[in-house]
Amino acid sequence: MPESWPAWNIQFRRFSVVQLQQDGVARRIIAAIKAQIHSGAYRPGDRLPSTRAFAAEWGASRTTVTAAYNQLNAEGYLVIRHGARAIVAPGLETASGEAPITTATPRNLSAFANRLLALPPRAEQQPARVADFRYGDLSGADFPVLAWRRASNKAILQRAARLRYGDPQGSFALRSALQGYLWRSRGISCTPDQIVIVNGSQQGLDLCARLLLDPGDPFVIENPGYLLARHVFAAAGGIAVPVPVDADGLRTDALPPARLAYVTPSHQFPLGGVLSATRRRALLAWAAAAGAYIVEDDYDGEYRHDIAPIPPLQALDADTVIYVGTLSKTLSPTLRLGYLVVPAGLRMAFSEAKRLTDRHAPMLEQDVLTDLLVSGAYERHVRSIRRKNAERREVLLRALTDHLGQSVAVAGADTGLHVVAWMNGIAVEKEPAIVAAARAAGVGLYPVSPLYDPSEPRPGTAGFIMGYAGLDAEALRRGVAVLATVLAENR
Repeated sequence: MPESWPAWNIQFRRFSVVQLQQDGVARRIIAAIKAQIHSGAYRPGDRLPSTRAFAAEWGASRTTVTAAYNQLNAEGYLVIRHGARAIVAPGLETASGEAPITTATPRNLSAFANRLLALPPRAEQQPARVADFRYGDLSGADFPVLAWRRASNKAILQRAARLRYGDPQGSFALRSALQGYLWRSRGISCTPDQIVIVNGSQQGLDLCARLLLDPGDPFVIENPGYLLARHVFAAAGGIAVPVPVDADGLRTDALPPARLAYVTPSHQFPLGGVLSATRRRALLAWAAAAGAYIVEDDYDGEYRHDIAPIPPLQALDADTVIYVGTLSKTLSPTLRLGYLVVPAGLRMAFSEAKRLTDRHAPMLEQDVLTDLLVSGAYERHVRSIRRKNAERREVLLRALTDHLGQSVAVAGADTGLHVVAWMNGIAVEKEPAIVAAARAAGVGLYPVSPLYDPSEPRPGTAGFIMGYAGLDAEALRRGVAVLATVLAENR
């Protein structure tokens, strides 16, 4: 501590530290006494130890214990009378045979909440130290820091005199800029009024589920497919109708009646097929006959490596298709910025649903993105990371060939930011053991089989989704080398 600091400043800092410590002890005392009351160890009318005795037992000051007792008195847990020890307040008894009060057992949940709790639990995993092939990750080094900082500073300095809620659909300036970008990059013709800015594509899917499905309504979904899409439609009460996919995407030869179909036609997730022109027309014809909407998730539409960009379904039928786009695969998944292009007749419904959900997406990020789009910085960034990820893809494919040769079959490499590696000669039942062994060796590996509908047959061969956009060349090579060793030990 500098000697030049005034004595009062030093004393104030010491007091602040002591006060923080005392507050922490008081909170622990309050939590401990509440737990004893809830568990039945302290019952109504029971006397608590004196503040002096409690302070000695906890090694705390009497002032801290007194403050804790007073707080519990204010909350109705204790009754304190002058000159007497505190007692547990009446009405807090646990009925005979009743389980102790706990926050772990929810009561009176809605049907929606119960459907959420019935979904499979998330598999939480720590990042791997050698290479994590988790799909959806981007490299932090690719983020356009300087361009984002310039645009952010400009947006902050241009803040309006009055801070107010914005348009639920998003700022008009951003929607206008996106309209031009979508026309240039994807051939989508729409008006700014058809665009809804959302907090990531997942919120867009949630809005589609709430607005287009009632409990019991069937929805078509690719099998295998994106789990969080299946879950969000199921949580709304929809009944999944899994439809198989092949190298040409969703099979449209026998589509059942449904209220909507969720598809990833430009790069089927996870297998990577591109929906053929014939099937695109068949899918649109089915939707017209069934009176259904198509939710088109173009999650990584900016990445085309060996093929020309495929026009989206929305460009063929703007009245039937809801187009879902995201910035998570070009800027960062942490920004939570996405957008919908909805048929004109659905605009008001989506706008009101967005307003009730969270008013609108964060305005500062919208202003920054607007500046990046208008200035051309965003498209320059997309061209740059497209080249970088094409290079990463080549490194991964070369490493798989060098280390695994004919024992691996790669699918879905023409587009997107991941590939699927099928391990020839290794049964699907060995996936869990391979994942565990790879994790122990420092490699994050993610099997394909959980993305298949549990009621439908799964391939007999082990397969893994390998994302490469978050890794550098060295990590990709080392990760595949470790994977080759793990596979050799688990055949």
